[in-house]
Amino acid sequence: MSKQYYAIIDVGSNTVRLVIYLRDKSGRLREVENVKSVARLSTFLHDDGKLSKDGINKLISTLNSFNEVLETYQLEESICVATAAIRQSVNQEEIIDNVSRKTGVDMRIISEKEEAFYGYLAVVNSTSISEGYTVDIGGGSTEVTYFKDRKLIHSHSFPFGAITLKQRFFKNDLPTEDEFADLRQFLKNSFATLSWLRDGKVPLIGIGGGARNVVQIDQNLKEYPLAGLHQYKMNDSDLSFIKNYLFTLSMKKLQKVEGLSKDRADIILPATEVFHTLYETVQAEGFILSRKGLRDGVFYELLTQGMGTNLFPSVLEESIQELINDYDLNIKQIHHVQHLAKELFDQFHEKGVGSFSKEDWKELKMASYVFNLGQYIDDEASAQHTFYLLANRTIDGLMHIDRLKLALMASFKNKTVFKQFIHPYKKWFLKDEQHRIRKLGAFLKFCYCLDSTRRGAVQDLKVETEKDDLKITLYCTKDYMPEEYQTEKQKKHLEKSLKKKIELNFEEVES
Repeated sequence: MSKQYYAIIDVGSNTVRLVIYLRDKSGRLREVENVKSVARLSTFLHDDGKLSKDGINKLISTLNSFNEVLETYQLEESICVATAAIRQSVNQEEIIDNVSRKTGVDMRIISEKEEAFYGYLAVVNSTSISEGYTVDIGGGSTEVTYFKDRKLIHSHSFPFGAITLKQRFFKNDLPTEDEFADLRQFLKNSFATLSWLRDGKVPLIGIGGGARNVVQIDQNLKEYPLAGLHQYKMNDSDLSFIKNYLFTLSMKKLQKVEGLSKDRADIILPATEVFHTLYETVQAEGFILSRKGLRDGVFYELLTQGMGTNLFPSVLEESIQELINDYDLNIKQIHHVQHLAKELFDQFHEKGVGSFSKEDWKELKMASYVFNLGQYIDDEASAQHTFYLLANRTIDGLMHIDRLKLALMASFKNKTVFKQFIHPYKKWFLKDEQHRIRKLGAFLKFCYCLDSTRRGAVQDLKVETEKDDLKITLYCTKDYMPEEYQTEKQKKHLEKSLKKKIELNFEEVES
């Protein structure tokens, strides 16, 4: 099957960006190329509302340079969308005509409503957040939405962005205290005009370059140990600290801040103030970054055509399927181990062994799909590879702490290795939670040992309690010697977690 590439050019008020995606086996789009040009088109808008000739020429030269990149790919589809700077121009037709004639690019100007919708769509199709607010501050506009049960309820586009706020409120590159106070009051008043922007007590999801830079700064200041930005969570005090920290710096120092793009140094303060003021307005319960935004939303709409809905049924299930495809995991074995794991889990739960909960089963089932996937790279160091890959790979639908839990369960080898993996993150978990994760990891490893040869030799099981000990009878339809050897060898990890002795009894039965 030939590779399917898709391209989108996003003509923003601050940057013009080309992104090329590869459609993978699961049908999802994976970013393979990302080229940015800081055009700052909104600065070319004259008082009469026209985008100047210099602005048009800047856009044309940028698109022509992108065309050279596009020529190296065989594309299934190429889309070009433009937002606030072009949308607010009174000479839109002139711009579109010039772009078409001189670059061959058909540029589509998306409405304020569409821009907000695409941001929302990107968030609900790449996270498991069912209710929240989104905010996307560009150079010339700011889109906000509110969604509940994954459905868009409200949306609005404010006619100001990071560049236009800076131009309006700051005389120089950096604001005075009075200018910053005036900006804050203006934002408070603006957000107060929408009755639905208040007391939400749900997450505020940041989209776009400004939000990404704020998160990168926060991660660098904290020496954050995990890779990835998508679904990273900050709180009110984090946003406040970043804002106050950046305000104290000179432009020269701002341009050297780790995590802050040099070309955003002069507009990061207005963007940060938008996030912080909106956070306080809606009384958010966290600020979460979505790496997926307008560009992704446009393609999500394209990919879901004919489905009757723009929403993927389950974001997390899609991500797990992507991992199964990427690491060539044996789905037949996974389903058989899940069957045995469910039997063992239900009988433990029924007999009060291990204090397992319904939530434990959800996490166990998810980890069972990707258990020991690091074997794909190297069998000898599979636990290390499994942990690193899962802990440091973006998994749509999982917050960072949940991704870490998944990595710890799916990479479980023994208590020593578990302690080694969890050590840098010990402060993230209480002792009881550490024990629970280790118990689930040991349980999962035990269940995989029951199918160590991938033949489905063990078909069923029965748990009996004898005083403080457990007797597990395993009914087999094939020679079970390899499974018996592995489970006898590994059961000690489950015994330590449950604080019970386990007697294993293998019985051959007719298939």
